[in-house]
Amino acid sequence: MSEAQRKRLRWRCRRGMRELDVLLEPWFDRHAAGMDAAELDVLERFLDSSDMDLYAWMTGRGRPDEAAFAALVERIRTP
Repeated sequence: MSEAQRKRLRWRCRRGMRELDVLLEPWFDRHAAGMDAAELDVLERFLDSSDMDLYAWMTGRGRPDEAAFAALVERIRTP
């Protein structure tokens, strides 16, 4: 991942909704360097989701239809 791509994705993890910011930003900082191209693609598409969908998924009040998103939610929610 290029430095420009890393910065862009990190910025996209900052949602402006505190509940999401405290989950997404630190997770990205810990795991971004080890992500392969396919995982980065899933993350990019995941971040295209609405804040309300992301919030529902991250709090367990909903589950994404896409299996790759569901797996990513589990990765983020697992310490």
